[in-house]
Amino acid sequence: MNPYYDPAKTHHTPDGFRDPDVEAGRATLRDIWDWKREARREGKPHPPGSPTPVVEPDLTRIVGKETSATFIGHSTVLLRIGGLSVLTDPIFSERASPFSFLGPKRVVAPGIALERLPPIDVVLISHGHYDHLDRASVRRLHRRFGDRTLFVAPLGVGALLRRWGITNVVELDWWQSHAYRGLDMTLTPARHWSARSFNDRNRMLWGAFAIFADGFSCYFAGDSGYGSHFRETRDRLASRERNGALFDLALMPIGAYDPRRIMKEHHMNPEEAVAAHGEIGARRSVAIHWGCFQLTDEALDEPPMRLAGARTAAGLADTDFVALPVGGSWWRPQA
Repeated sequence: MNPYYDPAKTHHTPDGFRDPDVEAGRATLRDIWDWKREARREGKPHPPGSPTPVVEPDLTRIVGKETSATFIGHSTVLLRIGGLSVLTDPIFSERASPFSFLGPKRVVAPGIALERLPPIDVVLISHGHYDHLDRASVRRLHRRFGDRTLFVAPLGVGALLRRWGITNVVELDWWQSHAYRGLDMTLTPARHWSARSFNDRNRMLWGAFAIFADGFSCYFAGDSGYGSHFRETRDRLASRERNGALFDLALMPIGAYDPRRIMKEHHMNPEEAVAAHGEIGARRSVAIHWGCFQLTDEALDEPPMRLAGARTAAGLADTDFVALPVGGSWWRPQA
């Protein structure tokens, strides 16, 4: 039974959660089998034409007073907001898998090793998939920083974190908020799902985060297909817009999208991410969820190339939506 069940909420079910719009269209196990067989026959995924770009992080500047976002890899980003360090979906392990010997293997090292991170004030977990919630990584963070670090996660994820020994946890439902040390964090809807085994599908909720601080706002999309929730988020949070934008920065996923018949409801392609950038009301966006783990059929270097084309087609400047190298940082423009 779902201990959080509220029959008035359309994304709740008696035994878990659902996407109220597209759940009936989810891929079946037969669909996945056909995809994998087809991929083997066609030699997919295709190898990248060039390696994922990597730069040495400027740690001295990162831990300073500037507002920044540093791409550690996949969906792991180190945000510096109001003097606090916020880490999204930390995965520092070699594989996005429950096994150390099987599953998608990291092709590029984290942009900042876990041992070199500054003290982390908040960890945001978008959902329970292995490439976003890595047991070894969160336990290492807890061992290093203890209860200094607050973990904020969707409903159901907190119980898992507590079983792993992490006690400073806040769980949120969609549209619930938590204020902490000058940050106002709201869990918003995402088009996705959750599972860590064959028998716990959608027992834990998933979502995105809207983060508001004094003079700065950030949206972390987590993992999401394209949908009406971006416009809904902007509409529901419209009172927080400043000078025509709801968010100063959005962290938008652009990878793991092929084949579309399988991935469309789970992951955005770059063209959809550019559309979501506009619909969420972001001044700038940084691309995440690409270049570090081979999860689907497209080559690892394809997403940023398609992003460049989609950005131009939408009339955006190169700086409006960027794909940083691993270890690279976005710095808030000076007023």
